Amino acid sequence: MAKKSKKQQSGGTPATVALAAAGATYTVHAYDHDPAHPSYGEEAAEAMGVSPERVFKTLVADVDGALTVAVVPVAGQLDLKALAAAVGGKRAAMADPALAERTTGYVRGGISPLGQRKRLPTVLDASASGHATICVSAGRRGLEVELTPDALAELTEAVLAPIGRA
Repeated sequence: MAKKSKKQQSGGTPATVALAAAGATYTVHAYDHDPAHPSYGEEAAEAMGVSPERVFKTLVADVDGALTVAVVPVAGQLDLKALAAAVGGKRAAMADPALAERTTGYVRGGISPLGQRKRLPTVLDASASGHATICVSAGRRGLEVELTPDALAELTEAVLAPIGRA
């Protein structure tokens, strides 16, 4: 069994541990998750009182056989063709949820683009750059992290591209 760092033992997640290790500036927002809510992202926006355009969901897609992370606003949807194009691929489809969970180390609704078990190519929707800060999952349902889009892009080595649609 793997040892957990003090931060993980005290409630940290791999995402928050990665942020702290990188010396990033961020804010953690915790809220009571309602399992009956129809949308994890919309629930986060409502609970934090943040515009859904500033709360981004982390989706895992299969682009030409390779898992790829897409980070898009919860207010919209992922454009799979645009995602494929952003990474030089031809076809994209949503990844099998169980495979996404195993590969990232997170559960659906709590997948963070940060601190994943296996680093995957990441694309951040270009709309993120229009905000001073954005919120993404901190690695657990009911836990979000707020940081600058530049910090997220740097820490995940993300490509910025218009992959979201209203």
